[in-house]
This record gives sequence, structure tokens and C-alpha cells, in this order.
Amino acid sequence: MTAQAWIAAVVGIAAVSDDLARRQIANWIPAAAFCAGLILKTTQAGWRGAGSSLLGAAAGAGVFLVFYLAGGMGGGDVKLMAGFGAVLGTKLLLEAALWTAGCGGLMAAFAIGVRSIRAFWGRFGSPQKRATVSEHGEGKRLEAIPYAPAITAGVWLALVAK
Repeated sequence: MTAQAWIAAVVGIAAVSDDLARRQIANWIPAAAFCAGLILKTTQAGWRGAGSSLLGAAAGAGVFLVFYLAGGMGGGDVKLMAGFGAVLGTKLLLEAALWTAGCGGLMAAFAIGVRSIRAFWGRFGSPQKRATVSEHGEGKRLEAIPYAPAITAGVWLALVAK
């Protein structure tokens, strides 16, 4: 396994764990990916590698910035993709972004299916339980889908597909 794959594995596991547990991605995770990617690319290819890493980080942030500004994605997801961009470089990052979109679409379809089934079966539950959930505002929080698993899967598919 290459150093690039090791970095992607460690960062991905940390990001997915944090996103699933807290529905947030701690800043140290994408920062570690950025630093590791910049160091790796610089040691492998000198200034050209550093440039590739920086352009990859900018492309990674740019890919998801539109979705963040539209309110459909969290800032941690944008930073995570920028960190992975530093590790992958521009060309591989764009491939990873396409894989990520596909994985994210599958995750969204699965979440919608699960929520539909829960709503169907919830009609047969007690009205008191349904009222408690909506009164506490938990419904909106549950609508968000953690995106770090899709990002990590997309990065891995871009690396492994070679």
C-alpha cells in the first residue's frame, strides 16, 4: 500500500468516525490531510508536487464550496475534500469527486428509503411518541446525512480503481 493510500485510510477512518459520532468533522482531520499531502507530494516531486498538492486542495474546496454556500453541505465536508485534494492532486481529486457524488447519491437514496419505511411503520406507533420527537426539533437534525463516508469512499475508489 502506498503512502498516499495510508494517508487516505487514516484520514478517512478518522473523518467517518467523527462524522458518524458527532455529525461534525474536527478541524484537525482535514488539516492533517493537507499537511501530510503537501509533505508527501513535495518529497515525491519537489516544487511540482507542492504545486499539485496546493492546486488539489483548492480544487477540493472549490468542488463542494457551491453546495456549502447553497446550504446543502457542511463546512467540514468542504475542508475534508480540500485536505484529500492535497493528498491526491488535481487530476485524481476530480475523479474522486465523481466517485463521491455517486456514493453520496446511493447514501441519500438509502436514507430516503429507510425514512420512508420508518414513516410508514410510524403511522402505527403511538401519537405521543411522534409528538415528542417533533416538539424537540430532532426531526431537522436527523434529516442531515453525514457525508464523510461518501467522501472517503469516493477517494478510496479513485485510488483503488487504478
